[in-house]
Amino acid sequence: MSLKSLLKQGTKLMQDPRVLKALQDPRVMKAVSKGFELKGKVQQHFDQSVETLANNLNLATKAEVRDLKRTIRKLERELKKGAA
Repeated sequence: MSLKSLLKQGTKLMQDPRVLKALQDPRVMKAVSKGFELKGKVQQHFDQSVETLANNLNLATKAEVRDLKRTIRKLERELKKGAA
């Protein structure tokens, strides 16, 4: 299913009076909030597990690669300034 069709279905659902009524119920909103909170916790735990595994296998993590790229760009800029 494409993102476009998912967005279209989501928009259609949000216009349904039954969905709007359900979203006004504090219990439903609390459940939705807990769902998003749980998703965030699961993602954080997964990311930590991947980072631990990468460290145990002596692999660079995404954050380390990003920091290295940033450092390389900074050093390249400094070299250009020094050469000019």
